[in-house]
Parts: sequence; structure tokens; C-alpha cells
Amino acid sequence: MTTEERDPGLQPERTRLAWRRTTLSCTVVALLAGKAALHGGATPTAVVAVSLSALAWLVFLQVANRRVLRMRTAQPRSLSPRGALTAAACTVALAVFAAGMII
Repeated sequence: MTTEERDPGLQPERTRLAWRRTTLSCTVVALLAGKAALHGGATPTAVVAVSLSALAWLVFLQVANRRVLRMRTAQPRSLSPRGALTAAACTVALAVFAAGMII
């Protein structure tokens, strides 16, 4: 059996599903943060916070989509440190923006 005939089992599928769940969670957080920020009126601070949340969500969406697409190959490459750092930074940024909008 050559390395190209690798039987990956269910691990790549679980990884793809985990990325999709995380993307869905980030989407919900971004939408709820936007709703909370704009509920009392569109103040300049709220507009900036919603814009930053949307930017963080879009960057995370790009990283997640790239990772899901790479998981389709027989031997997917590992997530790069830059991709992991970007995904983590976007997740933390969404949490901080959401908390900042509520406080």
C-alpha cells in the first residue's frame, strides 16, 4: 500500500465537521453581537464594533473554508501555524467585541 492509497478513516470528516460547527458558532456570535450593538441605536461605537466583528468573522470564514477544502485530499497538509493563529485571533476578537458591546 503506497502513501497515496491511504485510508484516512473518519478523521478528516470529523475535522471538516468541527470546522463547520466552529464557523456556525462564530456566525451566531457575530450576528448576536451585531443585534445587541444596534438594538439601542446605531452609535458610532456600535457601528465600529459591528464592523470589526464582521471583519473578524470574514477572516475566520476564509481560514475555515480553506481548511475544509484541504481536508478533501487523501493526505491533507497540517494547518499552518499562521492559519491556526489567525483562527484563534479571530475567535478571541469576536468574543472581545461581543463582550465589549454588551458592557
